[in-house]
Amino acid sequence: MNQHPVRTAVVGCGKISDIYFQNMIEKYETLEVVSCCARGMESALRQGAKYGVKPCTFAEILADQSVEMLVILTPAPTHYDLIKQGLLAGKHVYTEKPIATTIKEAAELVRLANERGLYLGAAPETFLGSAVQTARKAIDDGLIGEVTSFHVTANRDLTFLASFFRFLRMPYGGICYDYGVYYLTALVSLLGPMQEVFGVVKNRSRVRVNSLPQSPEFGQEYIYDNESQTDAVLTTESGITGTFALNGDSIPVDLGDFTIHGTKGVLRLGDANQFGGEIRLISHDLRAFHEGIKPVSLKPVNDLTDDARGIGPADMARAIREGSHARTSMELAIHVLDIIEQIMKSSETGSVRTISTTCSRPDLFDGRL
Repeated sequence: MNQHPVRTAVVGCGKISDIYFQNMIEKYETLEVVSCCARGMESALRQGAKYGVKPCTFAEILADQSVEMLVILTPAPTHYDLIKQGLLAGKHVYTEKPIATTIKEAAELVRLANERGLYLGAAPETFLGSAVQTARKAIDDGLIGEVTSFHVTANRDLTFLASFFRFLRMPYGGICYDYGVYYLTALVSLLGPMQEVFGVVKNRSRVRVNSLPQSPEFGQEYIYDNESQTDAVLTTESGITGTFALNGDSIPVDLGDFTIHGTKGVLRLGDANQFGGEIRLISHDLRAFHEGIKPVSLKPVNDLTDDARGIGPADMARAIREGSHARTSMELAIHVLDIIEQIMKSSETGSVRTISTTCSRPDLFDGRL
């Protein structure tokens, strides 16, 4: 990058912040992390000392005219207020998912960002990794012909995970908002925006028992009010229909199965919550009837295979300096939130719901900023 890096402040210094600090400081030259803050000053002091950045209050960061961008790593219910304050202070903002908790809130933030000429983006950024980008190139190159359907299934053990990660018990910590968002973002980046959805959403058990032996609450009951199972049929604007099924009442090991069918072949992806993973192509070949199907592993188009968190802010920083479009855009983020919100409303009403928002497919990413 020839231009100066974008001066960045981290808002939220919890567990997830470590990988962001590490990558944004050590790997991504488009960013210069200069300060951090947290609700509890103790964690800001700890992370500031650990990574050599200045611990501040949020008010101090907003008042610092040298800070150009905020990276918000706080729980979902806090995003709207923090993003709004950041935009009003003239800062570009990148936030962990979701961009907000409702379409109404997200639309207000998008409008504010556009009015002020500011960039606003949101995780998940895993779709920029080698797995989804390799699948994207295969689709664009016509390796599977015309796409005819897609099917996503994934599982978790939310009783166990919410025993450890208390934020999952907070509003919008359910299987679709917290986990399905990775698959939906990947789907939109691969196949374009969605047009319609029909969904069924359940919470298998509101009262759960802490199953983490190391927890001081082990064996105690806790309340879980979020969705634990989501099943939906989605149709893209281009007319492709597929299924989307998440089960948070299963085993703790995530087993994502992400398949895209085409007239000339089938692509098999893995867990969209990860940056990397093998992409297997099964081509249309009559010999397969006699010799058996032989999947081919595709060569990755970039080297983002490990935990590359921070690549979203880094790409947005590139776009800020170039005056170009960021791949983790606010249009993509609000569209994915709209899909989730309509799945929830479809389950409530028992009707097919139309997705009112749209977005463009993010450009293919070869890993270079």
